[in-house]
Amino acid sequence: MEIFEHFKDYGHEQLVFASDSGTGLKAIIAIHDTTLGPAAGGTRMWPYESEADAIRDALRLSRAMSYKSAVADLPLGGGKGVIIGDSRTLKSEALMRSYGAFVDTLGGRFLTTTDVGTTTRDLEYIRLETKHVLGLPLTAGGSGDTSVMTGLGLYMGMKACAREVWGSDSLMGKNIVVQGFGKVAFNMAHHLLKENAQLVVSDIYEGPLELAREMGIEVVSQENIYDLECDIFSPCALGGVLNSDTIPRLKCQVVAGAANNQLETEEDGWELHRRGILYAPDYIINAGGIINVSVEYEAAYNPDRAREKTERIYDIMGQVFARSKSEEVATACAADRLAEERVASVRSMKKMFRPG
Repeated sequence: MEIFEHFKDYGHEQLVFASDSGTGLKAIIAIHDTTLGPAAGGTRMWPYESEADAIRDALRLSRAMSYKSAVADLPLGGGKGVIIGDSRTLKSEALMRSYGAFVDTLGGRFLTTTDVGTTTRDLEYIRLETKHVLGLPLTAGGSGDTSVMTGLGLYMGMKACAREVWGSDSLMGKNIVVQGFGKVAFNMAHHLLKENAQLVVSDIYEGPLELAREMGIEVVSQENIYDLECDIFSPCALGGVLNSDTIPRLKCQVVAGAANNQLETEEDGWELHRRGILYAPDYIINAGGIINVSVEYEAAYNPDRAREKTERIYDIMGQVFARSKSEEVATACAADRLAEERVASVRSMKKMFRPG
């Protein structure tokens, strides 16, 4: 893997590795851009098939975090941490504290929170070794579970999509297929059910499916999820699910989901555009989590302030759609331009973030 070529193409500042044989820690932190502030991003724990896959994920996700914070008008840059391993078997207090000590060596250039495979309890262990943590439980003075605001933001983004496609932001009666029923999709589902939307979900684990059934939601297998006729397809699992194999199978008018890096390639965003499928850029519609912790970073956490800022996703999506139409570009391209312009405007007056 040509790492420095990737840095050249995507503008990363730093890639750091950590290993602790005593705890089994194998971790990577990617810092993409700190023009707007310290690099912020969750720490993901996942059993990657190879170290190259883990590096690639850290690089792609950290870049998305830069764009996410930029478009959401936050004083943060983009970073991401990944821990290689199965969170259900390898995770321990010692491992998370070892990771926290590693984060601390960066001196505040990287602020971390939860992601796939990590929890607020893990953050409490990390916090024992470093102060550079966001998203701690409310009882510990933090902003709490980020999935609550992420779910709200996803719902607001869907409403903006509905307004763009159907002329009304009402989701009543809309058929929505959700791929992956984790914490974010669960929180989104409550908003959708209150509006009498019709949900269908799939997941690779039985636990989330049981929860969906208890909520009265129809459950389907993973195999035919892309072939279902629906109004909105919502990818809420891992990335890369929108590609040359799956896009031709879609039978929807909108794609709006919480997963990071949903497009396997940049061309896939253009393919959705050509097919007349409105794509909600993932790093905008799923920004509720980073918005939530940014409120904790700026001052004492205020849930009303977090909700107010998260609900702005509705308006930001409208800006993206307007730019997509005026410049005749895919929505993913329009979103990138908005993010890049904000970073460039600030970079003209300062360089990278320096702790202290």
